[in-house]
Amino acid sequence: MALWQPPWGREPNSRSSRHKRTHGNATKLHRLMESPTEIRTERLLLRPPTEADAPAVFERYAQDAEVARYMSWKPHQSMDDTYAFLRRTISENAAGSSRGYLIFANDTGALLGSIGGAIECHRMHFGYLLARDAWNKGFATEAATHFVQAALDDPAISRVQSFCYVENRASAHVLEKAGLTLEGTLRHYLTLPNLGSEPRDVFFYAKVRR
Repeated sequence: MALWQPPWGREPNSRSSRHKRTHGNATKLHRLMESPTEIRTERLLLRPPTEADAPAVFERYAQDAEVARYMSWKPHQSMDDTYAFLRRTISENAAGSSRGYLIFANDTGALLGSIGGAIECHRMHFGYLLARDAWNKGFATEAATHFVQAALDDPAISRVQSFCYVENRASAHVLEKAGLTLEGTLRHYLTLPNLGSEPRDVFFYAKVRR
């Protein structure tokens, strides 16, 4: 999975003084933009979460240590953790500072995972995850491709970016298939709670609207 800073992939240190000065204007701008209420693909439905989704989110992936391995949060220990996560996501969606969706199978309605991005000025930094039984079926590429295109269809967003650990080659391939370009490797850039305290290298990917 692409690294996912809660709630939807915000860059580390994004709340620097520079971003604090610009974030208010960016939020006001995106409140005026109509983000898609849902995104449909051949096999998937992407829609914003509600609190009613908490039991399924907890059961399907939020408490799964393997799913959370490359995430910036530890596996949820209780439904309280999941409710808090969803409330934060819903709040940021409503404020216009993020666009977050749950991923469902069109045919069965089963919850498969999540995808979303945090908006900073003209940029969106995004990430995704899937429940384990949804791995290796092309769902990540399908969801990411349509999510990125929907973001760039917004005239206020001209850059969509993401990063993944260099060891996580499967996620790197997903980002490439979704149309992002590898811009470089950030050395000793991130530490995440499920991988220990040593900073690790990450690949940095982006797609821009020309």
